Amino acid sequence: MWPLRRRKPLGPAGEDLAAKALQRAGYTILERNVRLGKYEIDIIARDGDTTAFIEVKTRRDDSVVPPEDCVGGVKRQHIRKAARLYISRHDEPEMYYRFDIVSVVTPESGKPEITIHRDAFRAE
Repeated sequence: MWPLRRRKPLGPAGEDLAAKALQRAGYTILERNVRLGKYEIDIIARDGDTTAFIEVKTRRDDSVVPPEDCVGGVKRQHIRKAARLYISRHDEPEMYYRFDIVSVVTPESGKPEITIHRDAFRAE
């Protein structure tokens, strides 16, 4: 008997789909799953003259709450703190920075739906 092929866990599979969608949209992926202090940024990418700090949210179903709405205030603060650490280590004076969210919905059957939300929240 052949072993069954196991599915990749939802989070990493969603991040792979998000990275491919970002590349198709013209982003250059710089780093993935970057640990900065006690925080993490899913994807750091370049979009023209802007470095984007990207949070990926993946769900099987978005009928109750869209994935992008699951990035609450505390998570945004963690991403901001991680971004500040990244910028302090890689500061480029001519570079702009922003925060994006990529929502990925992977239903049991059918094609995944991927939406890039540019400038999803502010640095404050």
